[in-house]
Amino acid sequence: MSLVPWCDGRDGMYGWIWRHLPGNAWVRALVSVVLILVVVYVLFQYVFPWAEPLLPFNDVTVNDQ
Repeated sequence: MSLVPWCDGRDGMYGWIWRHLPGNAWVRALVSVVLILVVVYVLFQYVFPWAEPLLPFNDVTVNDQ
């Protein structure tokens, strides 16, 4: 029997990450924020500029009618 009705013993990906971070809850929270900021930085600096030419957002066709 679980203490919370929506948790059946499986924490999922975020529970696994939380359990494997070092330190107490405050250190884990700080490390989590830093990891999120690093992921956002890498996405905006490297991944999105690389993928931008591959996306069809600038391929606009307008008929002259």
